[in-house]
Amino acid sequence: MQILIHLSFAILAISLVLCFVRLVIGPSLPDRVVALELLSMIIVGIIGVHALQSDETSFLDVAIVVALMSFLATVGFARFLERGGRRDD
Repeated sequence: MQILIHLSFAILAISLVLCFVRLVIGPSLPDRVVALELLSMIIVGIIGVHALQSDETSFLDVAIVVALMSFLATVGFARFLERGGRRDD
């Protein structure tokens, strides 16, 4: 079980780095918003794997809160772009 947890952490860490690269290099603001959403979901995954590793269920509550905050931020960004906010086209 520990090997799978460490493998999951490694895969999530690699995806976190690649997503951060997309966040920095992203050609437009909507691309950066999608990368930020993915970044937060990867963080939720890391928190979930850590909850499995430590057998601490309170980390799942933290993951749920982070996911909800990420969703609300994405909705806010989408409304901003829909109303004609700044675009990097």
